[in-house]
Amino acid sequence: MDLYLWEAVGKNGGKRSGQMEAENVGMLQAQLRRQGFREIKTRKKRAKSGWMQRQRITDKEIVIFTRQLATMVGAGLPLVSCFDLVAKSADNPTLRDITLRVKQDIEAGNSLTDALLKEPKMFDELFVNLVRAGEQSGILDTVLNRLALYKEKAAALRAKVKAAMTYPIAVLVIAFVITGILMVFVVPAFADLFASFGAQLPLPTRIVIHLSQWTQQNGWWLLLALAACGSAAQHAYRKNDAFHLAMDHLALHIPVFGTILRKASVARFARTFSTMVAAGTPILDSLENVANTAGNRPIQQAIRNARTSISEGRSLSEPLEASGLFPLMVTQMIHIGESTGNLELMLQKIADFYEEEVDRAVESLTALLEPIILVILGTLIGGLVVAMYLPIFQMGSVIG
Repeated sequence: MDLYLWEAVGKNGGKRSGQMEAENVGMLQAQLRRQGFREIKTRKKRAKSGWMQRQRITDKEIVIFTRQLATMVGAGLPLVSCFDLVAKSADNPTLRDITLRVKQDIEAGNSLTDALLKEPKMFDELFVNLVRAGEQSGILDTVLNRLALYKEKAAALRAKVKAAMTYPIAVLVIAFVITGILMVFVVPAFADLFASFGAQLPLPTRIVIHLSQWTQQNGWWLLLALAACGSAAQHAYRKNDAFHLAMDHLALHIPVFGTILRKASVARFARTFSTMVAAGTPILDSLENVANTAGNRPIQQAIRNARTSISEGRSLSEPLEASGLFPLMVTQMIHIGESTGNLELMLQKIADFYEEEVDRAVESLTALLEPIILVILGTLIGGLVVAMYLPIFQMGSVIG
């Protein structure tokens, strides 16, 4: 089937446009006429190539999309017009195509929920379930505003955690790349120079030269081995549930980094849960969605255990506290929320508090890592430079 762009006049006399898949122009026009369109103009859409065709939709673009949709629905615009305006303002061709497909589904008489279900790459289960709750309760604009706020908070939280992890890794990778370049290209030049001295070299210099020779002989094999181990670990993490669970459990107990991950997980849990409860989603359905978006297997298991506990008539806070993964303050506030009927408010306060805690933890981590990274860089690169210049210093003292 080919993809066609079309323009036509609708039942109310207004001009409409969109894109649709069809086997040929005749079938496309027949389908549009059945929907009440006339004066139809069509043309085949040329396939895009390269990165434009496969452009990924970023978290920021999803946040902007959700905020725009919430604003327009809140202003009383029809859904078809909302998606048409969003599509026209989208710079990302992938986002624009998905938006237009959703618009066409709504025009064909499908509900917004059914249209979103056809685009799982952009609209996750949480997004679809919240929209379903909003459509069923007649408060779609309110739900979309809450969803937009949730997406903004979640994207900001992910960005902070990613920044905390990326900074030290990037600096260390650059340091080891520079060290590798010195070992492969610079040290051998000094070794050739020192070979003409005819005297025994200092121990640090001999160690560096031997490391340089080993790196030249085995460096590529080392890189291949590291790449193979990394690829195998990534594959096992995706396919092996036991390995995935073990790695996620280990991540929560890494000094400093584990604290940030744990606080971020608690903030994500509370923010997602409060958004689902506020939208009127049943508690059991909410917890299932919250578990699916937890981002960490041990925490996901703890939430599922809590869901089972509620289905058996027990409280939510007890299994969360028993898991040992949720701080006592969190479980106590949830218990108070359950007892007073203010669970949504308590969850919002937990989310706000732990999002601020992640901010402070990231700032503390950055301040802690800066001197450590300087020491590592100084030891690696400074040690190499000193080791290479020791023979020259000794030769200068002998001549003097």
